Amino acid sequence: MRNLLVIAVLIALCTVGAESFRVRRQDTEEEGTMTLVMDSLKGYYDTTITTASGYLDNLKGMRLEEKAKNLFEETTTAVKTYGGILQDQLYHLFTQSH
Repeated sequence: MRNLLVIAVLIALCTVGAESFRVRRQDTEEEGTMTLVMDSLKGYYDTTITTASGYLDNLKGMRLEEKAKNLFEETTTAVKTYGGILQDQLYHLFTQSH
């Protein structure tokens, strides 16, 4: 019976020692994993920023802002012109009937 108790205590001590070693090893692995994950995220972020900057440079190169401004001005001019024509037509329609 005492031999069984001594063996149980030794197994328990070995198990505790093995578990503590295992936890340390997992901590080291988790730190390595976290470092890898953070490095990957930083890489993705840098790639995204670089790609977005490239797209913005391309858009500026196409001069889309200038084209949009010209389109707005042309549309505004056309609406004013046709609005004026419509106003004249309505004015003449109502003044001739009186």
